[in-house]
Amino acid sequence: MENKYDLIVVGGGVLGTFHAYHAVNKGLKVALLEKDAKPQGATVRNFGQVVPSGMDSKWQLYGRESLNIYKHIQSKFDISVRQEGSIYIASNEEETQLLLELNAINLANSYTSKLLTKEECLEMYPGLRADYVKMGLFFPEEVMVEPRLMIGKLQAYLEEVGVDVFMNKTVVECNALTNWVQVHTTDNTSLSAAKVIICNGSDFKTLYPSLFAESDLIVSKLQMMQTKHQPNYKLPSSVLTGLSIRRYEAFSECPSYASIKAKENSEAFEKKWSVHILFKQATDGSVIIGDSHEYAPAARMDHLGMDLNMDIDNFILKEAKKIFDLPSYQIQNRWYGLYSQCKEEDIYQHTLDRNIHIVTGIGGKGMTGSAGFAKENINSIFNLQNA
Repeated sequence: MENKYDLIVVGGGVLGTFHAYHAVNKGLKVALLEKDAKPQGATVRNFGQVVPSGMDSKWQLYGRESLNIYKHIQSKFDISVRQEGSIYIASNEEETQLLLELNAINLANSYTSKLLTKEECLEMYPGLRADYVKMGLFFPEEVMVEPRLMIGKLQAYLEEVGVDVFMNKTVVECNALTNWVQVHTTDNTSLSAAKVIICNGSDFKTLYPSLFAESDLIVSKLQMMQTKHQPNYKLPSSVLTGLSIRRYEAFSECPSYASIKAKENSEAFEKKWSVHILFKQATDGSVIIGDSHEYAPAARMDHLGMDLNMDIDNFILKEAKKIFDLPSYQIQNRWYGLYSQCKEEDIYQHTLDRNIHIVTGIGGKGMTGSAGFAKENINSIFNLQNA
């Protein structure tokens, strides 16, 4: 009986881990299975910015709920959450117009944001170039985390509250029985549960290759880098800049967005590689800079290759230097991340035999949206909306 659960979650990234979190909070007996010794995928290869401000209206609600969840957990158990806010910095009149319009949308949605003048931005952000900034839009409620620390700390917290967390457990079979689902791993572990949720694209591909191949999942490859420690320098929040304003879904709801996008040069380097420039200072004083987006169908993700495109890195650095005069742009680390998303839908969801639920392809919304989305999804799967 010790191997029987109400829920088994396959995939120990942020999406799977928060499904486990909400399930145990509802009093369910939960197991979380991760194929590696610790998560290796998109969850640990991103900025760690929790920015509902960048999402469309639907996902902003999930993101705002995520903020509450992150802060609640942090009040009980340190998972590296820092409430330092986020700012979008406009570099020209078009981007300024979009900030004004988004601020009005936020006001209507009761989401706190504050317009900052050029002078206020320059005073608040050391090294920000006066020839770049025109205006800022600040979101004081938003937080950042250290992704590689956060996920491990969150899973340690789950163990404290009763979740059985299994690492190095690769699931190779998931069999639906009459009222149960039986899960088998490569090391001959067998577990059973009333329901199974598969939150990892790699596990989805292993368990259901035909369904995976038929899905509309695509994979995005992102390049990022990390400077060396910046002595005596403090970047007071996450910083998103003009190219982010032109890319993020939230701005697509602004009245001027379509006409502004129509004027862009479709042949520009930043369009080809979907580059936007972000800055975040890590707890060790280094600054993380990025990123780019290169796409391929999930079934052919090997086409993205293993190498970093140095033309992209050099372009990101060149553009970053137009925005901030950091004490140092010496780079100590470069990497890429891969995340899956859907072509048509905002997340991939598919149910097999009533009790096996595949939930993946959350895309770049994972760190921000997973906590809030998983809460609703657990309630839906277990019919707990009114519990």
